[in-house]
Amino acid sequence: MGISYNELTLRHPCFAKEKKGETGRIHLPISPGCNIECKFCDRQINDFEKRPGVTSKVISPEEAIDVIRRSLALCQVITVAGIAGPGDTLATPYALETFRLIKKEFPELIKCMSTNGLLLVEKADEIIEVGIDSLTVTVNAVNPEIEALLNGGITYHGKHYLGVKGAEILIKNQLEGIKKVSSAGITVKVNTVLVPSINENHIEEIARTVHEAGASIYNIIPLIPQHELADCSAPTCAQIDSTRQLAEKHIDVFRHCQRCRADAIGVPGGEDFGEKIYLKRMLQKDTFSHG
Repeated sequence: MGISYNELTLRHPCFAKEKKGETGRIHLPISPGCNIECKFCDRQINDFEKRPGVTSKVISPEEAIDVIRRSLALCQVITVAGIAGPGDTLATPYALETFRLIKKEFPELIKCMSTNGLLLVEKADEIIEVGIDSLTVTVNAVNPEIEALLNGGITYHGKHYLGVKGAEILIKNQLEGIKKVSSAGITVKVNTVLVPSINENHIEEIARTVHEAGASIYNIIPLIPQHELADCSAPTCAQIDSTRQLAEKHIDVFRHCQRCRADAIGVPGGEDFGEKIYLKRMLQKDTFSHG
């Protein structure tokens, strides 16, 4: 049985409901590869961008333990060890390997993982076994036609599925996976990237559907126009607020997301200790493949 949702609202900065938390987290950039092709995703290795999908380097599970130890010495309020990229945590085995080491070396830390959910159903038993306390699943649509506008395709069990067919598989696995892990006592947060003119009028349906599947809290993340959606407009504050109000009819809504890097360290919105940990950050721009 994982940590309760109510306890997470006090100890996990990404679950605080009313105000920004005063606890910290460390994101471990363990997972290099991905298995879906989000049209807004531009994963990079660099030292300067402040957004998801960006890290200074990718580290090994063994290196992660040293990073945690050094980070705790710099920031004593870190309560959460999370893995959120730069690729998908279930597309490669490194995230779950890392959590096994964390469970042994730092049992007091909350173990938090983010995933696109494509492999969530089949990896659910392993997620439960390693003791994940909170799981974030990015669900950008529950209608395959809409999802296909945001995701070009998926790679699933060695096959490449495009458009609506890939979207159908992804959504089915996301919702079934959320049901399975939430039934085991793991708190689930759902992230949705808000893309005006594509899923803006779909947010309430997503919120209702994921809550029915077992999610406890919902986070609407405004689009950063880039990659294939570079010509789209970012949502306005009014659009974000409106969709949050609609979602709140069905589920608790988190309002303080900082859109953190995949190697962020510290209290969200405060000092990022990553520059003191990753002393040899790579400055050149590099692009990950979606494979």
